[in-house]
Amino acid sequence: MASALSDKLSRLVKQIRGQARITEDNVNDMLREVRMALLEADVALPVVRDFIARVKAKALGQEVLGSLSPGQALVSIVSKELVATMGAGVSDINLAAQPPAVILMAGLQGAGKTTTTAKLARHLIEKRHKKVLTVSGDVYRPAAIEQLKTVTAQAGAEWFPSTPDQKPVAIALAALDYARKHFFDVLLVDTAGRLAIDEALMREIKDLHAALNPVETLFVVDAMQGQDAANTARAFKETLPLTGIILTKLDGDSRGGAALSVRQVTGAPIKFAGTSEKLDGLEVFDAERHAGRILGMGDILALVEQVTAGVDVAAAQKLAARVKSGATFDLNDFLSQIQQMKQMGGLSSLMDKLPAAMAAKAGQMDLGRVEKDIARKQGIIHSMTALERRKPELIKATRKRRIATGAGVQVQEVNRMLKEFEQMQDMMKKMKGGGMMKMMKRMGGMKGMPFNPRP
Repeated sequence: MASALSDKLSRLVKQIRGQARITEDNVNDMLREVRMALLEADVALPVVRDFIARVKAKALGQEVLGSLSPGQALVSIVSKELVATMGAGVSDINLAAQPPAVILMAGLQGAGKTTTTAKLARHLIEKRHKKVLTVSGDVYRPAAIEQLKTVTAQAGAEWFPSTPDQKPVAIALAALDYARKHFFDVLLVDTAGRLAIDEALMREIKDLHAALNPVETLFVVDAMQGQDAANTARAFKETLPLTGIILTKLDGDSRGGAALSVRQVTGAPIKFAGTSEKLDGLEVFDAERHAGRILGMGDILALVEQVTAGVDVAAAQKLAARVKSGATFDLNDFLSQIQQMKQMGGLSSLMDKLPAAMAAKAGQMDLGRVEKDIARKQGIIHSMTALERRKPELIKATRKRRIATGAGVQVQEVNRMLKEFEQMQDMMKKMKGGGMMKMMKRMGGMKGMPFNPRP
């Protein structure tokens, strides 16, 4: 949905540039494009109709304010209505209850409930500093209980054991009793799903809700479901008092319509969005930022947060102090810079959050090759001895051949990496002497150091 809507609006803005007023004709032209983009994104038809009607009512007859062109004004209106449709502001998890706060995870099989349960556990541990216990009530799907055990351990939470021969309500009550006795702040209950809505599923989860009285009942929905997401959401809403939604697989080949449909159908706020398969790939959902990404404006705040989270501040400060003191920038430092890049999630993950115009330019690069090149550099340095990393000047022909063999590359690759390292080392020397401004001016001529892909 993001790219389709962004492309259509960009074309429209160019078409009506120079017009002094928003008219019914140019509004209808724009709404036709928006309607098609939303339907192609699998937004539910009733949601599309309501959205288009609201935009039209606000757009017709508006004077162009200040420097805004009609196209920019229309995009602004669409942006505001997108935010309103997805729920303005941020709605974080509610833990205002006598511990343990019980959170019930609901949704169909395949939506990613179990992994999302572990992601939420990690979020609560790292962001809210809570002691978290998880338990699986899925006694039907093979290995569901073991899967939760594995991902819970990876998330740093504690897992409560259950077996397929137990009843889901009995499992949940036993876990709740354990959580109370061992002073847990939060109990996350992963429930069973089905491939489709059925009476048995709804009756079971209704019984679980009545027994646990959870502070949060979160509906986990696959963002790739499209039109079906609205129907599934409606069925769960009729059975349970949903308090929030978690959208999963927003990083996949999704047309994104679920974000608009599910919020409108359930009336429950979207609280989180799954942005990757990794356990740290769960973001608090911000409608304004998501609307910006849909309209091709990017999500610079998310980009900054991702980069900041991936940067080892202590290591960066240590390197800065060493450079300032006159210490030599060696291959260990160079390797550290490469690893920092990987910790930020890789180039493709960063690209997703760039504004459309910038992403289009950056997209001309072969990101796969760039990332392979970064990994190759890492492999070359790992093939060196500790002494060679500290004193790169020792690396002559014989050593280069040995390093190349160990890394599985040609000697030319080792030479190229060492040349890039020397350029980086030269930059660091200039920083030491207080020549930061001179260095910044010269950097314009450097081609993306230190990660310069092969020509």
